[in-house]
Amino acid sequence: MELQEVERRCCVIKVSRASSEKKPVSCSGVIVHHQTGTVICTGLPFSRFVADKERFSSAGESSFLPPRSLTDKLRIRVSFSPQRDEDTGRDQLTPARSKPTRQREVPARLLLLVNCLEFRRAFRAVFQDADRWRFHGDEEDEEKEEDAELMRDAHLLSWFAVLQTGEVGSSPYSAGSVPWQSSSSLLKGSPVLACGSPFGSLCLDLFISTLSRGIVSNLAGEDNAVILTDARCLPGTEGGGLFSVEGADDVRLVGLIVSPFGWKANEWIGLSLVCSVHSIFRNIISCTSAEDPLRDVWLLPGESDLHMSTTAHESKAGRYPTVCFVDSGEFWGSGVVVSPHLVLTCRHVVNGKSTVNLKFHHRGRVRNVVGGVLFSTKASSPYDLALVELRDSVPETAVPRMAHSFIPGESVVVVGYGGLGQRCGPSLTGGVLSKAISLKSQPVMLQTTCAVQAGASGGAVVRKHSGELLGIVSSNTRDLAAKVTYPHLNFSIPVTVFQRLVKRFQQTKDVNMFRMLDTAEKEVRRVWRLQGAPSKL
Repeated sequence: MELQEVERRCCVIKVSRASSEKKPVSCSGVIVHHQTGTVICTGLPFSRFVADKERFSSAGESSFLPPRSLTDKLRIRVSFSPQRDEDTGRDQLTPARSKPTRQREVPARLLLLVNCLEFRRAFRAVFQDADRWRFHGDEEDEEKEEDAELMRDAHLLSWFAVLQTGEVGSSPYSAGSVPWQSSSSLLKGSPVLACGSPFGSLCLDLFISTLSRGIVSNLAGEDNAVILTDARCLPGTEGGGLFSVEGADDVRLVGLIVSPFGWKANEWIGLSLVCSVHSIFRNIISCTSAEDPLRDVWLLPGESDLHMSTTAHESKAGRYPTVCFVDSGEFWGSGVVVSPHLVLTCRHVVNGKSTVNLKFHHRGRVRNVVGGVLFSTKASSPYDLALVELRDSVPETAVPRMAHSFIPGESVVVVGYGGLGQRCGPSLTGGVLSKAISLKSQPVMLQTTCAVQAGASGGAVVRKHSGELLGIVSSNTRDLAAKVTYPHLNFSIPVTVFQRLVKRFQQTKDVNMFRMLDTAEKEVRRVWRLQGAPSKL
């Protein structure tokens, strides 16, 4: 599937109550079959029309709800992108020199609401109540206050709607079923494309079929039913599609956006929550008859049925430096293996302890190791670093090559235990090296646009294409007055600060040489004081 078809597969669903003057609730959707006009989207906008709300939101694993379970006052409209000129790719003008054709809006009917049970189970396992997770809901809109509260509930997040509009037209970019792939084949770090219509009820002319690129940040559940991505999504894109990108002409649907925003203990994590479309299709098949006329829509070409994949996939983080989970008891974060028995992390992560517990995630297995804290910088040092020695060797660790240059604007990846890292292994987020601050030609601070969350402290900033280690994550930014965290503005300690010290320590075993990090020049202290408050991570 080409990029043009991705845009044409996106639509906007407006859900309203008959004879009501209230503004319709809107979300994005994906046209999975043009000839039959079949659309899938998030089920949340339909929650207010469900007659048996206990069945819809209870702890029981209800698999689906038929249309008769909803009030007959439900009205659904679907808006599609305007037709495009096949030669120029531009919106057609009718007549000549007139304004572009507006989106076509047609009525639709609900075929069923389906509960993606794999997503629901995975969500409950990894998003613990103790972490105070919260997902997108327009809490400023009083009419949606009930929905905003429900949006935090896993029972609603796992529901999806299947709609039918009839014939929606065809073009060279929109024939047949949408190309899709199982999320079980996804790898952390894989490039993805998100397509949705933010603010769909506000101004479709501007926002329909908005695209955003990113990477897979983390995966969880059976066949990766839960997907986290750092692709930038906005309110209204829920129900839109997440597509894998293997090349310019090989774009495939892998998931539906469940929530464009997420907060963990009031910290914005800068990641979008996605449900595997494979899991959604599998649940649709299980609750429809074998004679379902749309059966071919839910199957991969040539398949007679959907089969669960049990193949384990190695994380793409394997070609990056090995990053481990560091737990000092009260605090936890990340650490980077810099030699077979040494891990670098942050001072505030080890929290003054003499020993810490380390966890290494590799190919679905977790190895626990105790580490002795050899050195921590003083609280007065601008460099928030600590050195940990492993008491047992860990096989298959990847020791990084250290970078010698820093190129602002180059693509970088942060590997650390932010996001779902504590329960699902290291998360990956992509961005660019936005700034390298140097004093006397020596880099002393790096800034990136990667999404960095609590737990990423001590993680690795790496050059995307080579995997070279650029620095150790120290913190992101928090506005204390506004009580807002900015995950996409973060600070890291360049490898040039500690590279020679690590090498000399391996030769001499003299840990005291790291004390020079406590006596950094005033200019270096001034640079890091601009960070303001103590590390949020």
